[in-house]
Amino acid sequence: MEVYTVTVATGTSDYSGTNNYIYVTLVGEKGESERTLLDNPGLDFCKGAVDQYKVSSSAPLGALLLVRLEKQRYWVEDNWFCRYVTVEPPGGDKPMTFPCYRWLIGDIKLEIREGTAKTLKDDSSPQLLTHRKAELQERKSAYRWVTWAPGIPRCIDAKTEADLPQDVRFDNEKRSDFEHSLQYALLELSLKKLAIKFGKSWNDLEDFKRIFWKLRSPVAEYCMEHWRDDWFFGYQCMNGSNPRMIQRCKKLPENFPITANMVQSSMSPRTHLDRELKAGNIYLLDYAITDGIPTNTIRGTRQHIAAPLCLLYQHPDQGLIPVAIQLEQTPGLDTPIFLPTDPPLTWLLAKMWVRHSEFQVFQLLSHLLRTHLVIEVFCVATLRQLPAVHPVYKLLAPHLRYTLEINCRGRTQLISDNGIFKRVRSCGVHRWEGLLVLSQREYQVLTYRSLQPRYDFTDRGVTRLDKYHYREHSLLLWDAIHRFVSGVVDLYYLSDQDVEEDLELQAWIRDITQEGFTELPNFGLSSKLNSREEVYTLLSVVIFISTAQHAATNNGQFDWCAWVPNTPMIMDTLPDVSQSCVQMAITWHLGRAQPDAVNPLGQYTEEHFTEGRLKEIEEHIRSENEGAELQYLTAASRIENSITI
Repeated sequence: MEVYTVTVATGTSDYSGTNNYIYVTLVGEKGESERTLLDNPGLDFCKGAVDQYKVSSSAPLGALLLVRLEKQRYWVEDNWFCRYVTVEPPGGDKPMTFPCYRWLIGDIKLEIREGTAKTLKDDSSPQLLTHRKAELQERKSAYRWVTWAPGIPRCIDAKTEADLPQDVRFDNEKRSDFEHSLQYALLELSLKKLAIKFGKSWNDLEDFKRIFWKLRSPVAEYCMEHWRDDWFFGYQCMNGSNPRMIQRCKKLPENFPITANMVQSSMSPRTHLDRELKAGNIYLLDYAITDGIPTNTIRGTRQHIAAPLCLLYQHPDQGLIPVAIQLEQTPGLDTPIFLPTDPPLTWLLAKMWVRHSEFQVFQLLSHLLRTHLVIEVFCVATLRQLPAVHPVYKLLAPHLRYTLEINCRGRTQLISDNGIFKRVRSCGVHRWEGLLVLSQREYQVLTYRSLQPRYDFTDRGVTRLDKYHYREHSLLLWDAIHRFVSGVVDLYYLSDQDVEEDLELQAWIRDITQEGFTELPNFGLSSKLNSREEVYTLLSVVIFISTAQHAATNNGQFDWCAWVPNTPMIMDTLPDVSQSCVQMAITWHLGRAQPDAVNPLGQYTEEHFTEGRLKEIEEHIRSENEGAELQYLTAASRIENSITI
């Protein structure tokens, strides 16, 4: 009689445990163990429990291949989340770990395999090959593509988060916090609205201070004090919630008829516009993408969105400052160019219209489309085409956690016909209206190259832009991620030929390009992976967007948007009290640190997935921020491993 020691770990979130019957069978090359009911004295399979059992076999099993778990109803159905199973063979051999990290729902039989990562060609056992194939067939049935709206990336086939498989749903604590936090913010701000006479407009810009109660942050308060300053406007173009918009201006656009005399007073002494253009010190914000998009109707009033052009100058003493603003794309007598020499409130209002367009672009395009929706494509393809034992699946899994549910919630609760954004943003929401037009325009010009930070900065001509912290930190993190990814990939692919011959990996990239990113002839990502270098880059892009890029556009929402005049969702010419309170609530809810956060970037459950270089970057960023009045907070410890909000 052979006796194996089996350890079973139950999930640590609420309701992970079960009182149902749990059976285990060990499957080896030479046969199977007895089907064993796991039942110790006392309570088994409680939340967070790690229980140990003895499992017998009448004959040696040979090399262990699979662990078969079975759950059967006792009195009532009680789902169970299993983290992992370890098996210690007789004779003191090294224990084997069988990762699970799945829910067992209903009367179910589930087979899990030992956790060593293996590509398809590394599996020789017929049983393991069959298991591999069956797993993918099950996943393809559970995770299906759907076109939610034309002209944007395809997504998971789920009308609401309730339609998702339980394995990709929020943990109970995450779900509870997500649902209660927005209600908490809206409740607090409702009290403010009552205190300020609900629905009234503001009498003075200073009146907005009346909604700064508990929901506040040091950066938001700094913004409240400095939002009028030109240097602060320029700083936000580089380090605010949309740091990817600014580009070098080598030649003035034909539809922006600025003369040197117009901006001479903004130039430093003994220079002029032409010289600064040649020197690379002139930059541009161009919101042509918002030109003519359908707008929302709020409380019976049709909203307006400008399509501004804003010229900025890298001043040697003042930093990056705006020097000219045109609020529409077509010049003419009815389209004035606003200058810093205009009356102060006129210039301030012009900047606010730019920031208003900025909100539409950063929230919908830089944040939703270029992080959430792009990563959802990789998430669905990974679940459909790569078994859990595949090294690329293991590498990406921590960076895809919760993304499907947060995206489903976004589609139903934020940007739907009855979503929260319907109440507070100028961009049309009903049947997608302006949201869809904006998304379609951006999607058509989306390129794989633009998702790679080093190319992005070069193509926008911003490699020399001073105090561009987003650029510096992004490149540090990109390089660390790329080194980490290449090290992992090289463990499993010894040559480019290994990449070409991995049928699962090739099916994965085809699913991404042909099913996920459809209608994109100029995207620039091939449907075949030909080399390890291509794999390094693609996986680095996925991890970078899931972590650093999402953090850059999401985490500062409250900081930059809570002071409503700085980044107004609507302009009439400013939101009223009610709308302002909702804007503050939404940006706090979406941008706050998550109590049930996924591990910070670079921290994984498996110790060999820890990237030491990130700790060095953390210290570098902390030293940069030390003593700074306005800190740029994108340190690795503040960046989640995946898109969860």
